Amino acid sequence: MEKSPVALKPRLSAIQIFNLSAGFFGIQFGFALQNGNASRILQTFGADVEHLSLFWLAAPLTGMIVQPIIGYYSDQTWNRFGRRRPFFLVGAILTAIALILMPNSAALADYMPPIIIGAGMLMIMDASINVAMEPFRALVADKLPESQRSFGFSMQTFLIGAGAISGSWLPYIFSEYLGVSKIAEAGQVPHNVVYSFYAGAAILLVTILWTVLTTKEYPPEEMALYHAAEPEQEEAKGIMSIFTDFSRMPLTMKQLGLVQFFSWFALFSMWVFTTPAIAQHIYKVIPGDTSSVEFADAGNWVSFLFGVYNGVSAIYALILPTIARLTSRKIAHAFSLVAGGIGLLSIYFISNPDHLLYSMIGIGLAWGSILSMPYAILSSAIPARKMGVYMGIFNFFITMPQIVNGIFGGMIVKRFYNGEAIYAIVIAGIFMLLGAVSVLYIRTEREKTPN
Repeated sequence: MEKSPVALKPRLSAIQIFNLSAGFFGIQFGFALQNGNASRILQTFGADVEHLSLFWLAAPLTGMIVQPIIGYYSDQTWNRFGRRRPFFLVGAILTAIALILMPNSAALADYMPPIIIGAGMLMIMDASINVAMEPFRALVADKLPESQRSFGFSMQTFLIGAGAISGSWLPYIFSEYLGVSKIAEAGQVPHNVVYSFYAGAAILLVTILWTVLTTKEYPPEEMALYHAAEPEQEEAKGIMSIFTDFSRMPLTMKQLGLVQFFSWFALFSMWVFTTPAIAQHIYKVIPGDTSSVEFADAGNWVSFLFGVYNGVSAIYALILPTIARLTSRKIAHAFSLVAGGIGLLSIYFISNPDHLLYSMIGIGLAWGSILSMPYAILSSAIPARKMGVYMGIFNFFITMPQIVNGIFGGMIVKRFYNGEAIYAIVIAGIFMLLGAVSVLYIRTEREKTPN
C-alpha cells in the first residue's frame, strides 16, 4: 500500500518553475544544432549516407552509460552547491567546448582525419549533454508536488521547444538574413553553421547559470519531511546497485519501455535521415553531393523545419496538461504519437518543400508529448529516494532503440532501399503509430487523475 507523504511540498509559482528548468533552453539549443547539422557536418567530412546512423550511435551509447551513473551519484550527492546543480553545470561546460570544436574538426586534420575528429566531438557532446540533462528531470520531481508535475514537465517541454526553435533556425537566419555564407569548399563547414555552434555554446552556459543561481534545492533533511519512510530493502551498495534497481523497476516503467522503443526508433530515423531524404527525394540532389547549392538549401531547410516542429511542441506543451486532465495521460500521449506518425508518413507524398511545414505540425505534437507525458507517468510510479537513478535507468528505453536503429538502419537503407533515405522516414512513421497503440496497454493507478 502506498504511503502518503508526511508533509506536502510547497507549490511553486510559474516563475519558479520556469527558473528551475531554464537551463533546458540552452541544452536544447545545443541539441537542436546537433540534430539539424550533425549529419550534414559528417557528410561534409566524408561520411556516406548508409554510415550516418553508425556515427549517430554516439548519442545513445553515451546516454545509456552516462545517465544512470549521473542519476545514481546525484541521488547520493549533497554539498554547498546542491544535489543536481553541480552535475548539469559541469555538463554544460563540457558541451560548450564540444560545440565550439565540432564544426572546426577540419582544422585538426593534421592529427587525424576530420571524420574521426567530428565523430569524436559528437560523442563528447552527447556525453556532456547527458550529464547536464539527466539531473533536470530529477530536479522537477524533487521540487514539485504531484499536483504540479505535469505542468513542470510541460514547462520543460516548452523551454525545450523554444530552445530548439532558436538552435534549428539560427543557421538559416545567418545565411538568409544576415548574409553569412551557406556554402564552403569541399571538406569545410559553412560559416553559417560554424557561427551557430559558437552562439549555442554561449547560450547554453548562460541559461544553465540562470538555473544554478535562481533555484534552491531542498537539503536532505527537508526532503525527508515530504516523503513517508520507504520500506527497507536489502540491496547492493555503491554504484552496482544500479543493476539491482534495474531488476526491480516498477511495472509501469516496463510498459512505458515498449512505448519508448517505438517512439525513439522513429525519432532517431528522423534525425539521421531527414536531411539526405529531403535532399534526394524533393531537391533531387545526387547521392554523394555535399557541396552544391541544392544540398545546402536542403540542409538549411531541414534545420528550419526542425525548428518548426519544436515550435509546435513548445506551444502544445502549454495545453497538454489540460488535455491529459480532461482525458488521461495515456490518451493524450497516444493521440500525440498518432499525429507524429501521420506527419512522418506524409513526407513521402510531398514534392514541394514548403508543404513539409504541414508534416512538422504532427511531428511537433508527438515530440511535445514524448518529452513530458512519459516522465509525468513515470514520476508517480518510482520511489522518491531513487528519483535520479530511475530517471537515468529510464533512459535505457530511449537509447536501446536508437542503438538498434544505428546498427541496422543504415544497412537497411543501403541494401533494401538502394540508398533512398526517404524509406527510413516511412518506417519511422509506422513505428510512431505502433507506439501510439502500445500506450493504451500501460497500467498505472494514477491514470484516472492526471495533474
